[in-house]
Amino acid sequence: MKKYLITGLLPLMAIACGSPSGENNSSSSNAPATASSDKEATDAKRGVGKYTEVKLDPALNQKMADAGQKIYDLKCGACHKQTEEKLVGPGWKGVTTRRTPVWIMNFLTNVDEMLNKDAEAQAMLEICMVRMPNQNLTDEDARNMLELMRKIDGVK
Repeated sequence: MKKYLITGLLPLMAIACGSPSGENNSSSSNAPATASSDKEATDAKRGVGKYTEVKLDPALNQKMADAGQKIYDLKCGACHKQTEEKLVGPGWKGVTTRRTPVWIMNFLTNVDEMLNKDAEAQAMLEICMVRMPNQNLTDEDARNMLELMRKIDGVK
């Protein structure tokens, strides 16, 4: 019975892994992320999705990070740790140094297209062999998650 339960729950907890490549191209300002109609771009630093720019304040927005923590607790913690340790998916420590804010936002809001078309996301999928389910995050949810990831990576 336990074997069937674990086998049945594993696909539900599936999430893609991070890789050590990529760079963080943060801009200053706490302005919201901006979008573009070009959803087919496959730039390795941008990914596939509507985001072409994400402006970040050099200082952490604690309110957004706290909101991101609530989302993490509800939707992400079953598969990800906030350390470098891999669970089902990769640990989040260091993700903002491996990926650009734009790529992260596109991945969080456009999981299926990223896994289907983005070479970096496909490489992660080959490592993890478990596809991240679409968590249906809003743009605001994704931005809060990005701020939590920045906090995990030591932004104060």
